[in-house]
Amino acid sequence: MVKRKKGLGQRAAFVLKPTFVVWATVSCLGLAACPGWAVPGQPVSRVEAWIRTNPTLNPSANERLTINRVAAPGQRFTFQASVFPVTGVRPGGNQRLIRTERFTLVDHANDITPDRLEESLRAIYGLPVFNDYRQATRLFGYTNPQAASPADPGLRLQGQVREGEQLAYWQELAYDQTGNVYLGRMAIFLKEDLPLLRQQLAN
Repeated sequence: MVKRKKGLGQRAAFVLKPTFVVWATVSCLGLAACPGWAVPGQPVSRVEAWIRTNPTLNPSANERLTINRVAAPGQRFTFQASVFPVTGVRPGGNQRLIRTERFTLVDHANDITPDRLEESLRAIYGLPVFNDYRQATRLFGYTNPQAASPADPGLRLQGQVREGEQLAYWQELAYDQTGNVYLGRMAIFLKEDLPLLRQQLAN
């Protein structure tokens, strides 16, 4: 399941085990890639089959395209595959193809870092997608100077968007008023939806 591992000068952090959620750290690099992978642009049926057999996502019997896991109070992982673009609903889309996959880490005990998100990406998808991400071009980054949520006016967002050879990637971290990063998320989506995301973030 999940174990805590302490490194020199670091607070305890979750180490990913393939039978539980993605509390990824650098120590997860030794994990074998998941057997097979399914990415945006592929049929819903194939993505569902991949999720069912993915040892990292490890869905329950009634979970199909959305996975929810809670490791402890204040620590949560979610994964979702969607037929909609990364920005949300777009009329006339193909309802038989997945356009966006995203995962979110929430951890109020240990800061979420870009490394944790990247290791989560590798643990879920294996080397093909991970390498596409690492070699991707960074298109732009941003820091949201306005409140990210009316319910939490102290929340600030920092993100970046990359374009790989095969897919596009959107990474985002949320900072509270004290500067702690308790939420991180990453979306993997079709490159043809990049203009939609750029327009949404510009607005």
